[in-house]
Amino acid sequence: MDELRPTDPARIGAHRLLGRLGAGGMGVVYLGRTDAGATAAIKVILPEYAGDDEFRTRFRREVEAARKVRSPWAVAVIDAETEGERPWLATAFVPGPSLAEAVASCGPMPLRSVRVLAGLLSRALTAVHTAGLVHRDVKPGNVLLTADGPRLIDFGIARAGDATALTATDLVVGTPGFLSPEQASGGGTVPGPASDVFSLGCLLAYAATGRPPYGSGAVDALLYRTVHDEPDLDGIDDAELRALLADCLVKNPADRPTARQLDERIVEDASPGSVEWLPEDVVRLIADRSAAMLALPGIEPTIADEPAPGPPGRRRFLSLAAAGAVVVAGGGAFAAWEALRDDEGAGGAKSGERAWIIGVQADLSGARKAAGKAQERGARVAVERFNSRKDKPYTLQLKVLDDRGDPARAVKAAEEFARDRDVLAVIGPTGDAETGAVLSVYDEAMLPLITVSSLAIAYAPRSKKSFFQASPSYVVLTQPIITRLVLRPDVERLGVLLDRAGGLAAYTGGYGANLLTPVLTTGTTYPRVVPAGARDLGPVIADMLANKSDALFYAGDEAGAARTAQALAATPFEGPRMAMHTAMGPGFIEEAGDAATGWEFTAPYTDATAPAAKEFAAAHRRSFGSAPAHWAAEAFDVAGLVIDALGAFPERPSRTALVARIARSTYKGISRTYAFDEKQILVGKDAYLYRVENGRYRFVGPAPKAGS
Repeated sequence: MDELRPTDPARIGAHRLLGRLGAGGMGVVYLGRTDAGATAAIKVILPEYAGDDEFRTRFRREVEAARKVRSPWAVAVIDAETEGERPWLATAFVPGPSLAEAVASCGPMPLRSVRVLAGLLSRALTAVHTAGLVHRDVKPGNVLLTADGPRLIDFGIARAGDATALTATDLVVGTPGFLSPEQASGGGTVPGPASDVFSLGCLLAYAATGRPPYGSGAVDALLYRTVHDEPDLDGIDDAELRALLADCLVKNPADRPTARQLDERIVEDASPGSVEWLPEDVVRLIADRSAAMLALPGIEPTIADEPAPGPPGRRRFLSLAAAGAVVVAGGGAFAAWEALRDDEGAGGAKSGERAWIIGVQADLSGARKAAGKAQERGARVAVERFNSRKDKPYTLQLKVLDDRGDPARAVKAAEEFARDRDVLAVIGPTGDAETGAVLSVYDEAMLPLITVSSLAIAYAPRSKKSFFQASPSYVVLTQPIITRLVLRPDVERLGVLLDRAGGLAAYTGGYGANLLTPVLTTGTTYPRVVPAGARDLGPVIADMLANKSDALFYAGDEAGAARTAQALAATPFEGPRMAMHTAMGPGFIEEAGDAATGWEFTAPYTDATAPAAKEFAAAHRRSFGSAPAHWAAEAFDVAGLVIDALGAFPERPSRTALVARIARSTYKGISRTYAFDEKQILVGKDAYLYRVENGRYRFVGPAPKAGS
């Protein structure tokens, strides 16, 4: 929860506001409390919507319908104002984590947990549909887990089932990955209750496997798979649950069961008020959120008649919380909260003079920890260099938070940075998924966020006012590949092997190479796509060579690149072959062996052996006793960019002013000159080449640019 802003109201209706829970496209959500102590989540509509007569008509109608929803598993509407200057809607406040957060933090749920969830959410949807509503955004983020069961929340885009559409006919409403085919295809189709059943099937598949049944990645591709492909239910071995989900996920809405029929099919249930159906780590997560309620402002201390002999266990704590029996004396609320909360990554400004802090949000312990640690060290060298100046006007601090490469943890880290008003800018995150998850948090706080290693060409639709992408995208990185491979006298056709094991980077890179080759050259392409995990690439390589591929671009991961290299080595092919940095790692050389020799890679990062990196590399060795790893120089550059922008102000700037300054900056760094276009995307297209020689990667130098 964030603090209230000076422009926020102190009260809404009968509720005293305690803080901001978040903001969305239509309004701001506050946490409020009545004088009697009841808490509520209050959504206040933005002025631009409040002044729209059609929107007010829909809002009024949907509030009336939402009041009719009667289910213990759907969050109830407790108050609303539809006629005032700023319409608002208040629902009961649920402090538990979302299902999305629980799965991201604790992994897929056990079979029993998924069955209980299916039954209770089916009852929630039955109540929604009985009230004449269609939710339209059933997803893991809209299901909260509490001590006594799940709660379906956010009827923000729900609509009366018989209502005339008030939105554009081609607008896709909802969340890709959990949309029904009728929502994903657009075209003016008004989704009915069966659409919610399909979304529930997606949600339950996610709970059981930890992944959406139609994958992730580019939105257009995701919507296409939802409409045309079969769901991925691998890993769900229980025949009964798998059949139930398959029935929910049929393409034709008329063939899906109703929510009531689903409830009747599910025999699994949980005892009222019990958490025994949930795994222990999820119970701990719920306990943390329930404990946080004790630290909210305005709770009057109450003396317990019979205090427990020791700190309660988490399941015991939840039983008390669910029954409303948690009472504390004096400072006990703070003590209980401190005992139960996670202190990892804590830190902030001290009392007295305000600190000037640059944040680093990175994966320091997950799959990309090498890149994250390199970026932390690069930024630290830049801060140490600034602080060593005798004429420095202030002392800089570096605050580092580890998000482990997990989108849910990334949001927590972003929220902590946003709350710490001493943090002026943040470098990171490390990966595409984490970056996409946090953009709205940083944008709401107008906190500059500069990433050097998140290279997607697009993220989920949302405002990106404070976001700067300081490295070339995956598509840009394919351009030097095309230039180096196709603009040769001995190459007419580029074979493009897209391996889906490489995820978003491979999809974007392979698609970009196929699309741009005829634009940048007179050559042609021969594309092939292989499913993730394909082992024998020999037949694919043979087909590509049979179709006169003179050069090869592999878009995928390290393991697939090694298999491709070995398959090529078994043929007479002697042409050039390349891949992107996402396949460039020790695993490629180890697995490919001699077949790795001669492969080239395009990368967005420079090397410690580059002449421009000499001074930085020496400073890095002094601080850490080793040469800088890949991505360190880019983080050093971006920290320097922020420091340079701060130097333009005679006194401490606001975050908004710093965003504006960075947006119009031109900064010459080690790896490139940093300047941004009107969308705050890097203008330069500098990339670098590496080549495998003698069993190691040798830095070749700057990659060729189109037209060079």
